[in-house]
Amino acid sequence: MGVGMLTEPFRLMDEHHQSRSLKILYATESGCAQDAANKIARHCRSLSFECQNINIRDYPLSDLIHETLVIFVVSTTGSGQEPRSMTMLWNTLLRSDLPNDLLEDLHFAVFGLGDSSYEKFCWPAKKLSRRLVGLGATQIYHRGEGDDQHHFGVDGALNPWIEQLSSVLLEAHPLPDGVLPATSSGLPPPRVKMDRRDVTDASVPDPLSLDEQYHTAKLRCNRRITSPDWYQDVRHIELSFEDEISYEPGDVAVIHPKIPSQDVDSFLSTLGWSDIANSVYTIDTLLQDQTLPDHLPPAATLREIFTRYLNFNAIPRYGFFEILHHFAENPVEKEKLQEFITPEGADELYEYAQMVRRTIKEVLEEFRSVRIPLDYIFDVFPPLRPREFSIASSVKCHPKEIHLCVAMVNYRTRLKAPRKGVCTSYLSTLLPGDNILVGISKGFVSLPDDPKTPIICVGPGTGVAPMRAIIQHRLNLGATGNTLYFGCRSAAKDQHYTVEWENHAKFDSLKYRLAASRDGPEGVRRTYVQHLIERDVEHVWDVVGNRGGWVYISGSSNKMPVAVRAAIKSAAVEVGGMLDEEANDFMSMMERSGRLVEETWS
Repeated sequence: MGVGMLTEPFRLMDEHHQSRSLKILYATESGCAQDAANKIARHCRSLSFECQNINIRDYPLSDLIHETLVIFVVSTTGSGQEPRSMTMLWNTLLRSDLPNDLLEDLHFAVFGLGDSSYEKFCWPAKKLSRRLVGLGATQIYHRGEGDDQHHFGVDGALNPWIEQLSSVLLEAHPLPDGVLPATSSGLPPPRVKMDRRDVTDASVPDPLSLDEQYHTAKLRCNRRITSPDWYQDVRHIELSFEDEISYEPGDVAVIHPKIPSQDVDSFLSTLGWSDIANSVYTIDTLLQDQTLPDHLPPAATLREIFTRYLNFNAIPRYGFFEILHHFAENPVEKEKLQEFITPEGADELYEYAQMVRRTIKEVLEEFRSVRIPLDYIFDVFPPLRPREFSIASSVKCHPKEIHLCVAMVNYRTRLKAPRKGVCTSYLSTLLPGDNILVGISKGFVSLPDDPKTPIICVGPGTGVAPMRAIIQHRLNLGATGNTLYFGCRSAAKDQHYTVEWENHAKFDSLKYRLAASRDGPEGVRRTYVQHLIERDVEHVWDVVGNRGGWVYISGSSNKMPVAVRAAIKSAAVEVGGMLDEEANDFMSMMERSGRLVEETWS
């Protein structure tokens, strides 16, 4: 379908399809897709559509065959993978026994979110569009692709896409005579109504503690495993549980951070809310098509809300300034905030916020005339979202325990104060004996049924976390065909779990290969994990080509995963005797069959 083209079947929809209702299904890991879905819902509501905004994770998949109008918003993870919340839907849609007219009543549009600096830009959205059409669905408007590299972020593509999609929807679903679309340029209505109670204690159970997916853990160990004089602080964290927890290699621990009390106090003072910080407010939802933070209680104090549910330390996106300028009382400040959201102000906004990683709190400290009504706090501030960390242990070796390997995020920009990760800062302050609620979420990894099947694990840096879980699990089963390629900068400074790997290697249960990229002499090419794989082509081909072995890749989704794949492909050509095209087919076959698994992040 060409850009901007409206398909004929959508014009000719029957009366059953003409109902002014639609669903927005979003799949996200970082939350950007959720924010985009909220914006789409606001615009569709202005066209008098009744919207339901649902996380794909919570959507009954069997309902899809009954839908008539759905907008999918899909983010990208790792090297072109779908978010975990979308995996079940995607696997269902890929079933070979589905008829090609299964979704013939469905009319849809897809907006993808990604980063064009990566090879597989918006890959899940592209694959979803093709598969839905293959099952008989009708795409009503061309796929949108939001690029994190744009100076406005994903909003750079999202805003014009929404405007154009609105025209398509209005052509197919004209408003009744005399009814005009609500303006999208004014201040939208708030998501909630905040009413103050005459008490100082909410006395409301913590919704997180009532969620059966979460378990109370006691911190047993929070130990730095990089050298004290090394620039990066990486922690080995051990959590013990009273519950009989269950998880598999590749699963992730879900942790909800808390912002330090001194930071919250400073923020509340900036907004002039110190006097009401401990007052209890009921939180009544006004707009059902707008999402709120997970596990938000029905009543809370402002101090609790900004400690656990809203993130004033986030880097503000374009949408933040879209709404903030409405609340500036000083004409000069108001004009400057309005300039930021014009096409001419894109470069200036990028330099002001994204380039230096300026936080929302720092913006509000500069624009002192801003007065945010309490009813709008969930519209202005992004949710303080939970973070997911790959589990670095096997429950078979460590019953009732979860181990994590976490790099503390701490870096500098041109601004004076260092930038810190919200969740890693929270984890760094926990002491042995502290309690924390931890959720467990399913990961991508599956293991070969036969423990005799050999595997290759590639896990530079903290990418070694899921590899440690896999190797522990297999060693517990008596498996010996295990190879680990670990990459770091310095063997003496940031080689994680050295003693553990070397002990396994002594007993021939693990082939351990280390690439310490900064340890070589000056002027010599640095050695990374892919270079070791290139040197080990005989061994690599014996594992994947002759013995049907599996490969696991984990770590930062930069050039590493692509380079590792290329090195494995080289083994198929150099040792396996394949032509280039045959090697490409071999790599694709490994991925389709689950023998090549990536768990990467940006």
